[in-house]
Amino acid sequence: MKKIWPVLAFALLGLCWSPAIQATEILVSAAASLTDALTEIGKAYESNNKNRVRFNFGSSSELARQIDEGAPTDIFFSADLEKMGGLEKKGLIDPAGRKNLLSNQLVLVLPNDSKMALRAPKDLLLPEVKRIALAQPKTVPVGIYSKKYLESEGLWEGVAPKIIPVSDVRATLISVESGNVDAGFVYKTDAAISKRVKVAYEVPLDKGPKIIYPVAATKESKNKEAADDFLKFVSSQAGKTVFRNYGFVVLE
Repeated sequence: MKKIWPVLAFALLGLCWSPAIQATEILVSAAASLTDALTEIGKAYESNNKNRVRFNFGSSSELARQIDEGAPTDIFFSADLEKMGGLEKKGLIDPAGRKNLLSNQLVLVLPNDSKMALRAPKDLLLPEVKRIALAQPKTVPVGIYSKKYLESEGLWEGVAPKIIPVSDVRATLISVESGNVDAGFVYKTDAAISKRVKVAYEVPLDKGPKIIYPVAATKESKNKEAADDFLKFVSSQAGKTVFRNYGFVVLE
């Protein structure tokens, strides 16, 4: 009889442990520039919710490629409209809850100890400026934005030979922080979190490309209810406050 009790105990434990009370894990693929703000928002969300949030940060182009190839993702938070629009055209994004939530601003940053006096974009043409870090200008949003701006200023052809392409905006920031390059274009929000770079020039909002961050749940999400719940929190006043604290412009 004694041998039966462990079996009964495990059976009772199984009855008590219901999948309904298990936390749902939400996977969010988000642009690298959102790392700090979304990490803080995720912690705030989890503190009052049974659901858990896991982030996959990277360049929007790489994240979009992963989703296109079938990588499991519940939410996509892009740094540009093109990557989101491409997935939506393929039926991979749920358009119902899609929002154009944030905007940003381009800045030119230098290492803190740099002696260079770069006060305008044209100063990048100076011979002493030899290496400029930039996220892949053909595919990564911040690189695309920066190239468009330099083209509008008639500077791209002169600057292009100096460009050191990197994977995303955070890789650009690291390159400048380390002193491996003379300068780099990042978002204003990225420059704000670093104590090892200084802003040499802010691209005026009326001259730079319009930077939009759209966010939406994916069509293939297996956690749609939880994903929608987190999206509501991200776009709530609490979420918007965090974004503003990190320097983002909230559009909605």
